Amino acid sequence: MRKTNNKIRKEIFTLVKKLYKATSAKKKFIPGKSIINYAGRIYDSKELINLVDSSLDFWLTAGRFAKDFENKFAHFLGAKYCLLTNSGSSANLLAISALTSPKLGAKRLKPGDEVITTACGFPTTLNPILQNNLIPVFIDIDLNTYNINAEKIERAITKKTKAIFIAHTLGNPANLEKIIKIVNKHNLWFIEDNCDALGSKYKGKFTGTFGHISTFSFYPAHHITMGEGGAVLTNDPLLKKIVISFRDWGRDCWCDTGHDNTCRERFSQKFGDLPFGYDHKYVYSHIGYNLKVTDMQAAIGVAQLEKLPKFIEKRKKNFAFLYDAFNKYNGYFILPKAENYSQPSWFGFPIIVKDNALFQRADIVEFLEANKIATRMLFGGNLTKHPAYQHINARIYGSLENTDLVMNNLFWIGVYPGLTKHMLFYIEETLDNFFKGNL
Repeated sequence: MRKTNNKIRKEIFTLVKKLYKATSAKKKFIPGKSIINYAGRIYDSKELINLVDSSLDFWLTAGRFAKDFENKFAHFLGAKYCLLTNSGSSANLLAISALTSPKLGAKRLKPGDEVITTACGFPTTLNPILQNNLIPVFIDIDLNTYNINAEKIERAITKKTKAIFIAHTLGNPANLEKIIKIVNKHNLWFIEDNCDALGSKYKGKFTGTFGHISTFSFYPAHHITMGEGGAVLTNDPLLKKIVISFRDWGRDCWCDTGHDNTCRERFSQKFGDLPFGYDHKYVYSHIGYNLKVTDMQAAIGVAQLEKLPKFIEKRKKNFAFLYDAFNKYNGYFILPKAENYSQPSWFGFPIIVKDNALFQRADIVEFLEANKIATRMLFGGNLTKHPAYQHINARIYGSLENTDLVMNNLFWIGVYPGLTKHMLFYIEETLDNFFKGNL
C-alpha cells in the first residue's frame, strides 16, 4: 500500500513540475510599462511540490514540515530553538507576552513597566507593548542607519525600565555592541525584531541571535516566504516553553500536536485548584492565543530556506547597484549607511530627500510611480502621529526630530531578488531623467 501511495505521489509531483513549467514563462520586461515591484515572492516547482505533498498528508496543522523547518532554520542561524507561528506580527506578540509570564518570577514584565523602543517603524513592534499594558519609551533614530540612537538609551533608563525591543530597520543591524552592554549592565530583557533583517550579520554573527528572544516574518515581501508565517527564536529552554504555551492556547502541556503524554506525567500532577491528576493537556498556565502555523505554510518555507543564501547575496548586489545610481546625486539625498561592523541583508533601499533639495519627496515619488517603479514610505514614519497612538500611555525621551524627518522626507525602493539587470538599469535611467527635468 505504501509503495503504491509513494508511486502515485511521485506521479503527482511530476505533473506539478510540468504545470509549473507550462505556466511560469517569464514575462518580458517592458520599460515604462512593466511594474517594478518593491518586493515579491520568488519560487519554483519545489515550493509547489512541497505544498502539494503536505496537502496530500491532510495533517493541516503543524506537522513534519514544520518540525523540519524549525530545525533547519535554527541551525542556519545558530540558535537553539525555533518556534513557528502564523505571522511576524504574532511572533512579536508572543515575544513580549512571554516575558509577562509568572514563571519568570521577579524578572517578569508587569503592567506599568517600561520598554525602550522607537516610534519609527512598523506598528507590530509597538503594539505588543501596549497590548500587554506596558509603557513604550520612544527614543529617536540615527539618520543614515534609521535605527535607534543607541547613545541615548542609557540616559532614558529609569527604575521602571525592564526591556529593550527594537527592529533592525530595513535589514540594517542596530548598534548591537552598545545595546548588549546596556542590557547586561542594567539586567534588561532584549528582544530583536528581525522581520526585515533575515541574513544580516553583526560582527560575523546573524542578527536575530543576540536577543533573549528574536522574531521573524515570512510574509511574501520578506526575505523568504510562507505566504503568511513567522517565527520566534530563543536559546533559553524556559522561554521556549513559555512561548509555546502562549502560542498554543496558553496550555501548560508542551506535547506536540497529535502526541500525548510526552512528559509521562499526564495524569499525575497537581495544578492550581484543579483536582489531582487532571489531564495535563487541558491545564492552562497563561492567558494565551492560538497562533500556530499550518504544515502547508511550513512546507513552502522548507523549499524557500534552500534558496535563502542566494536571496541574501542578490539583495546585497541590488543594493550596491542602487547606491551607485543615487550617489551621483548625493547633494540632494541622505543615502543609507550600514552600521559599523555589520553586513546588512537589505530589505529595501532607503533615501531621504534633503530639506534644501530643489524638489520634495512627493515630486520624485510621483515621478517614479508614474514610470512604474514602486515606492514605499518607512512604514508608519512616526507612529505617535497616527490616530491609534495619540492617546496611549507612553514616554518620549528628548525629541523625535530625526523620526519626523523620516516621516516627511524618506522613501524606499526594492532590492528583492526578482529585480533583473534590465530593471535596475531602467531605475537608474529613470532617476537620471528626473534630474534632467529638475535641475
